[in-house]
Amino acid sequence: MEIEKNDSLSASIERLNAAASLLERAAAQMGQREAAAGEVQKIVAEVEAGVSDRELELEHRLALAEQQIADLRAQEFKGGSSRKTLPAAAAQLLAKQGVTSLDSIEADALDTALTGLSLEQRIAVKSQLLRAGILN
Repeated sequence: MEIEKNDSLSASIERLNAAASLLERAAAQMGQREAAAGEVQKIVAEVEAGVSDRELELEHRLALAEQQIADLRAQEFKGGSSRKTLPAAAAQLLAKQGVTSLDSIEADALDTALTGLSLEQRIAVKSQLLRAGILN
């Protein structure tokens, strides 16, 4: 049994020696190829620094659009001239109750004007006024 182990061990050692010699030959061949081909030169690429007319135009248009967005946001923040409209049905209900001017509606006056309506109609009119931005 010990003889079989020694034989298998010596066979493994022979295979390792054969593999090592193959690796040494491969390394030597690779070294020869590198020497024959010479060193690989460093590759350098340069990008043009110039900007095309199209890019300039797009940058200009982007700047204008950003300025318009900023102006619109500033107008909205200041409470600029935003149009406040109501659906026709709500405007008619208010007109029947005597409310003609929607610019300044006080809560008490609105409640008084809507007393003749059902609860659902009052809620609907008030929610439409809130959505339109007329009632706070």
